[in-house]
Amino acid sequence: MSTIYSVASSLDGFVAAPGDDLDWLLRFGFEPFQEHHDRFFADVGVLVMGATTYEWLLEHDDTWAYPDRPTWVFTSRELAVPSGADVRFVSGDVTAHQDAIVAAAAGRDVWVVGGGLLAAQYQEAGLLDELRVTVMPVALGAGTPLLPVAAPTSVFDLVDTTTFEGGAVELHHRRGRD
Repeated sequence: MSTIYSVASSLDGFVAAPGDDLDWLLRFGFEPFQEHHDRFFADVGVLVMGATTYEWLLEHDDTWAYPDRPTWVFTSRELAVPSGADVRFVSGDVTAHQDAIVAAAAGRDVWVVGGGLLAAQYQEAGLLDELRVTVMPVALGAGTPLLPVAAPTSVFDLVDTTTFEGGAVELHHRRGRD
């Protein structure tokens, strides 16, 4: 069981363009990545995301994409829950919720989805075990940073790379030495 931040990033380290725009990413389509993503997702027991990611998913999908996985959403606001979704709203420090999240994962992985702010909180709390960053062959110039930590992290070890049609590359790192 690992807590994994899996995300797509631009060459210059942004996960979204200004205004939380993902059109730059969506233009690549899903087909080249689907089989790889399905293998990753088969080991995921729980999803964790911030409110911005959650609201983006609700706005851009007619049905909840993860009906068979519990999802924790870190937010201080009240948000709608789609029919058939197991969504739990929490706020505060990620460490206060990690035991319940891990228990719900039942031995499977925890996927930190979407924005870098929540992933940075996981990293700063020492809870982030893996990074799976698919670097897309485009630079954005500005936007939402990949991992906006407040201080240097420990060194992550590169354990695998996966190349995709169209020039994207996934860099798979595990938490390494301090």
